[in-house]
Amino acid sequence: MSEIIISDALGNLSKLPEKKEEKATQLPKAAGYHILCMVPQVEEEYDSGLIKSALTQQHEEVLTPVLFVMDIGPDAYADKERFPSGPLCKVGDFILIRPSSGSRLKIHGREFRIINDDSVEAVVLDPRGITRA
Repeated sequence: MSEIIISDALGNLSKLPEKKEEKATQLPKAAGYHILCMVPQVEEEYDSGLIKSALTQQHEEVLTPVLFVMDIGPDAYADKERFPSGPLCKVGDFILIRPSSGSRLKIHGREFRIINDDSVEAVVLDPRGITRA
């Protein structure tokens, strides 16, 4: 396989990763006041043991109110007037947001969201069992 060279807006050249291990580290870095979150894995079956359809799993993934915080941009929660108590969450937290919030993207089959810092509505210790109403 030949290597792939790309150019950014400034003309800087870089090589795209070829190995699976290198590709897995290609998560975007949260910029500005944004937060990079991962959508938790959707359960494949109901508590009763019935298998969920692919469409049901997709709807649960898209409309989930729970996200896992992967990265926080450098300007997130910097505005002391809007966030007088400080940051609402930190890397490693499970957070609650409004369903369908943020920019959706898939990386190697996993869904991620980039949300605004003011989209966080709560932090939860254990997200299991939390679904949208």
